Amino acid sequence: MYPPIRAAETPDKPAYVMARSGEVVTYAELDARSSQGAHLFRSEGLGIDAPIALLMSNNARFFEVCWAAQRSGIRYTPISTHLTPGEIEYILRDCGARLLIASRDLAETARAAADAVDAVHRMLVVGGDADGFDRWEEAISGFSTEPIADELEGAAMLYSSGTTGHPKGILHKLGEREIGTPPPVAAGLAAGMFGFGVDTTYLSPAPNYHSAPLRFLMAVQRIGATAIIMEKFDPAFALELIERHRVTHSQWVPTMFVRMLKLPPDERSRFDLSSHRMALHAAAPCPVPVKRAMIEWWGPILQEYYAATEGNGSTGIDSEDWLRHPGSVGRAANCQIHIVDEDGTELPPGKIGTVYFSGGGRFEYHNAPEKTAGSHNERGWSTVGDVGYLDDEGYLYLTDRKANMIISGGVNIYPQEAENLLVTHPKVADVAVFGVPNEEFGEEVKAVVELADGVEPGDELERELIGFCRSQLAHVKCPRSIDFEDKLPRSETGKLYKRRLKERYWAGHRTNIL
Repeated sequence: MYPPIRAAETPDKPAYVMARSGEVVTYAELDARSSQGAHLFRSEGLGIDAPIALLMSNNARFFEVCWAAQRSGIRYTPISTHLTPGEIEYILRDCGARLLIASRDLAETARAAADAVDAVHRMLVVGGDADGFDRWEEAISGFSTEPIADELEGAAMLYSSGTTGHPKGILHKLGEREIGTPPPVAAGLAAGMFGFGVDTTYLSPAPNYHSAPLRFLMAVQRIGATAIIMEKFDPAFALELIERHRVTHSQWVPTMFVRMLKLPPDERSRFDLSSHRMALHAAAPCPVPVKRAMIEWWGPILQEYYAATEGNGSTGIDSEDWLRHPGSVGRAANCQIHIVDEDGTELPPGKIGTVYFSGGGRFEYHNAPEKTAGSHNERGWSTVGDVGYLDDEGYLYLTDRKANMIISGGVNIYPQEAENLLVTHPKVADVAVFGVPNEEFGEEVKAVVELADGVEPGDELERELIGFCRSQLAHVKCPRSIDFEDKLPRSETGKLYKRRLKERYWAGHRTNIL
């Protein structure tokens, strides 16, 4: 289950197609170029478990680089393209990257970060020339397209989003896995999970550096299917791609659903989506009205899963099950779920607490033993800090992340409920709800709203949105005030960087709530 096998079977079949440019990379090309890349890595003295880093936008060379590392037993770290040079420098230093590969559009940012990191001894660029970089395409051109002699499976070491404090690398022990040994996602797809097979055409609208797109796209390439990779998400263009390429499978985040649903009705209805058999979604809880509207539009093809990059456990739920349990992210898959209170006591169904997993995968945080220890309890169960509850049938419902909790007058408030409601308002494009200082109560609930196109902010609209929230939620859960922003700070995967908003309101206050 890796490119040479697929190249031998179907050399001219597209491994992936870049959606906007139309560039096709066949399995033969992916095999040859990734093999050349593996030889390059060995020539640079990069042996088994050596660290490298990638700062690349979605482009046709991305997976050639990833597979070169994967075939070399190398640990590679794709870095978010939205980070500042200082944030990138921290990751480069922490992961120990000895080589950095960047796309031309990000070369200046990459150089600014890498110049301060002594471990980085060479920088390569794809898609053009850049000062201080060698061209990846030229660097690999002189090497053999035959596999290196010591192929072993490598692994991606991804970093947490860093929404609070420094991000941490999520480390999974490499061992010495024989080349072609499939990781869990690839093994599942090969076994027919979600209906994937060699005839699948898979649409990926998210950035490649993120956990789910990276793992699913590489799994699709292991099983010999074809992927359509969007350089950047655009709601109408995504629908056009489903029609044009007869897409059978796709994967989304809830903010993408919101943006597609807010297209004009005639725009949404003009595309033929009849080939579309499975629409996966994950990364964040989906507001109930949004998911219900998507099922009404696309039919019962939505499949939700809940999992973290840490790989310590997961759940799943299909459309029919979700309609019977609206709001749930499903039941445990190959693990056990435990809801635990602040004292470490396991809670019964219906009680909200921290979500822990047992029996799933093991992980540790790179260079952060204290964080690793803090994510596990005395029973060995692990958590990523999400909060929720189980119902009597074992279905999990997420209420928020623990770090987002607002404490106002001694009352614990999780802002996700207000966010999920406000985003359904026709005048709202996006929303963030969080706590801001209040002299009497410690914190009060604040909303920051990005408005739909053509909507003007103002006091009357603020009152309208607060009233809308109070009409359906307890007043204590609703914002006491609303500010308006042109654009909220989200990553392309839908991750909301609340810290960047909260810092404005907490500046000058002595508090740990960031």
